Amino acid sequence: MHSFDSVTARLILLLADTGSIGRAAEREGIASSAVSRRVSDLEARLGVALFDRSAHGVKLTSSGQAYAEGCRTVLRAIADLDTVMVDFGTGQRGSLRLACTSSALTGRLPELLARYAGKHQAITLDLQETSAAKALLALDEGRADIAIVSDNYDFSRFEIKPFEDDRVWVLAPPDHPLAGEIKPRRNIAFAQVLAYDIVGIHHAGSLDRLLIEAASKAGKPLGERVRVESFPALVRMVEAGFGIGFLRSTSLHLLAGTDLVCAPLAEPWALRQLLVARRKTSPLSAAMRAFIALCAETYAPSS
Repeated sequence: MHSFDSVTARLILLLADTGSIGRAAEREGIASSAVSRRVSDLEARLGVALFDRSAHGVKLTSSGQAYAEGCRTVLRAIADLDTVMVDFGTGQRGSLRLACTSSALTGRLPELLARYAGKHQAITLDLQETSAAKALLALDEGRADIAIVSDNYDFSRFEIKPFEDDRVWVLAPPDHPLAGEIKPRRNIAFAQVLAYDIVGIHHAGSLDRLLIEAASKAGKPLGERVRVESFPALVRMVEAGFGIGFLRSTSLHLLAGTDLVCAPLAEPWALRQLLVARRKTSPLSAAMRAFIALCAETYAPSS
């Protein structure tokens, strides 16, 4: 019987996530040869191949998938035990690990965290800005206590509460054919904007998935002229005339100092929520309880 090696377990999960020995080594700050040796030694001990290797990278085998899931389970248990032990200490000190999207950080979260930190000065905050999918993965693997993400994901494994209402808006330059319809900031139908070139955002991100699904239901594909990976870049490309764009209301502050016009989409699906999520089976620490209570206390639904 060999003891569980958490370092190698994390490397297995990193390799599964990145598909590359080089990228996994870079993220862990170790040599690629050390990663290869650890995996090879583990495969020799287990008597199975955990990865299929090719010139394009590495991919889990069926036995590797089973082992990776076991690693997630053990690492979650270790993380949960640490959480429980913190509460068995002074009952005052601890940490809160948050994984959240850019939309959350451009909304009310920073002010809420400042209020939380002021009331709980002994609690250490660990903040990860990431995509919604990766934030939920961090919850699954015990690398985050709470995630704040958009609502169009599978939350069957999580306990969720509303954090902030977040409508989708369309924006355009002032000389765009749609500008006259948009400028009064009255609700505008999604069908009215589908005929125009758009600046896309975050491939497979929550807003991208939402818009593609709505366009598919309307029977008209989105006419993407260019795609960017950040909301400030989207605003600049719309300013430059590459097309219209879409932002959540939590990001409308990015329009300050521009002459862009904007209006909310009229459809019910365009009114979304950011959610506070935690794994149902994770221990609820004092730090988590206090944060979730503060979120509920300060949440104001849209009228």
